[in-house]
Amino acid sequence: MSFAQVYTRSVVGLHAPKVIIEVHLSQGLPALTIVGLPEAAVRESKDRVRSAILNSGFQFPNRRLTINLAPADLPKDGARLDLPIAIGILAASGQLEPEVLSGYEFIGELALNGQLRQVTGSLAVARAIKAEKLSLALSKLVAASDQEQNNSDTSPPITPQLIVPIDNGREASRVDGVTILAAPSLKAVCDHLQSLVDPSASYASLSVVQPSPVQQHVGYQVDLADVKGQHHARRALEIAAAGGHSLLFTGPPGSGKTLMASRLPTILPDLSDEDALEVASTYSVADSDYDYGTRPFRQVHHTISAVALVGGGSRPKPGEITLANKGVLFLDELPEFDRSVLEVLRQPLEAKQITISRANSQMTFPANFQLVAAMNPCPCGYDGDTSGRCRCRPEQIKRYQDKLSGPLLDRIDLHITVPALPIADLQNSQVGETSKQVRARVVVAHQHQMQRQQKVNNELSPSEIDEYIQLGDNEKQLLQLAQQRLNLSARGYHRVLRVARTIADLANSTDINSAHVSEALSYRSKA
Repeated sequence: MSFAQVYTRSVVGLHAPKVIIEVHLSQGLPALTIVGLPEAAVRESKDRVRSAILNSGFQFPNRRLTINLAPADLPKDGARLDLPIAIGILAASGQLEPEVLSGYEFIGELALNGQLRQVTGSLAVARAIKAEKLSLALSKLVAASDQEQNNSDTSPPITPQLIVPIDNGREASRVDGVTILAAPSLKAVCDHLQSLVDPSASYASLSVVQPSPVQQHVGYQVDLADVKGQHHARRALEIAAAGGHSLLFTGPPGSGKTLMASRLPTILPDLSDEDALEVASTYSVADSDYDYGTRPFRQVHHTISAVALVGGGSRPKPGEITLANKGVLFLDELPEFDRSVLEVLRQPLEAKQITISRANSQMTFPANFQLVAAMNPCPCGYDGDTSGRCRCRPEQIKRYQDKLSGPLLDRIDLHITVPALPIADLQNSQVGETSKQVRARVVVAHQHQMQRQQKVNNELSPSEIDEYIQLGDNEKQLLQLAQQRLNLSARGYHRVLRVARTIADLANSTDINSAHVSEALSYRSKA
C-alpha cells in the first residue's frame, strides 16, 4: 500500500487539536514534501526522520513522498510530529500494517539514532484525547435516546491509546481514562505495532504507564510560622486566602512583605484534581518546571515586558498571569514597573482571563490569579519611620506614588501598611500560627462560599452581590458614611462588600454585621 494515515496532535495555545498525517508514495524522482502549514521545526523533521528510520533497521523509500498535515489551515510547530511522520512513512511503504494504526495517536521527537526525546505539551494532548472521548460518548447517548435512531450503532467509542516518549509517560498518565504507552525508541514503537499483527512472533509490546498515586495533601517548603509579629498583615493575608482577594503591602525595606507574600500559597485550599491538571497542562505547554498539585507562585521582575506578563507573540503564548492561574502573582517594588505594563493587568483582574488577538489568530488564556504586590512608601523607603531617616521631599514622594494609576489601585481589595519590625519581636522565640492552622480556617470559609454560591467571594458579579450579600440598616448607613469620607467608587463599594462577606465567612457568621464592614473598610483607607 502506498498510502497511510496517522493521528497525532498539534498544540495551539493551551489546546491540542487533532492532526491527521497523510503519507503518499508515488512514482518519480526521490523527494520528500511536507504540506499543511508546517513551521520550521516540522519542515526540518524530514532529515531527522530519514536518519532515524535508517538507524532503526528499516528502509527509507526511494520514491516520491508527499506528507499532508490536515487540517491544512492549522499551523503545526514543534518536533512532536517526528514520530507520527516516521510511522506514516513506514506504513505507506509496507513495512508496517496500516490497519493497526487506527487505535493509536503518536507524539515524540526523534533523535538521529531513532531514540525518542521528550516533547512539550504531552499533558495537554492527553487531556484533549479525554475530552474528545467524552464528547463522542455524549453524542452516542444522544443518538441512542432519539426514537428515530434506535437501530443506530450505540457501541461505546474506541479509546485511542497515546504513545509518547518514555520521559513523557509519567506526566501524560496523570489524565484518567486515557491509555498511555511510553516508548524509548522508534524501533520499540514498531515492535509493539507488529506484535498486534503477529502475537506469536518475538516482538516486544509496550507496557501501559500506571498513573502516579494522588497525594492527599501537597507540602510546601515554607510556612507562615516563619513570619513573626505583623499580626495585622497576617490577618489580611488570611482574608485574601479565604476569599481570593488581591493584596497590596506598603512598608519599608525588610519589614517582611516578600516573606508574607511567598507564604500565601501555603494557606490556600488544595487544588482540585481538575484544577491541578489544568495548571500542570499549562506548565507542560510552556516547558516550565512545576511541582504537581501545588499552588503556583510567580514572582516577576520589574523589568518584565507587557507581552511576557500577559502573553502574546506572533503565535500567542501564555504569559506570567496564565502561569499564575489558580495561584499567586507577586509583583515586588510595584512602582518600579513600567506603567504601561501594569495597566494591562486591569482587564484580567476583572475578567479572570486574557484574550490575545493577532491578525491571523485569537487565543484566550485563563488568568484566575491572586495579585499580591509590595511597594515602599517613598523612593528611599523610610517615609513615616520614627527614626526620621527619610530625606525624600514631598514632591518626590508624590511623584513616586503617582506611578500607580487610580484605576489599578481601585482593583486591589486589601491595602495593608506593614511597619518595620522591632528587634525585640525578631528575638522573640514565640512561634506564630502555622500554615496548617490558618489553612484550616480558610478551608472552612471556602466551603461556606462553595455551598452558598459555588464560587469564591472575589468572583461575585454585581447581581450576585445583591443576591448573596444582604445588609441591615446600620451596615448600610456605615457604608454611606464611608463612601463620602473615602470617595469610594462603585467598584470599590462592591469590593468592600466582597471582603466583608469573606470576613463574615471566617467568623462562621451567616449575616454581615457592622464589625465585618468596618474591618473591610479599614483595608480600603489607603486606596
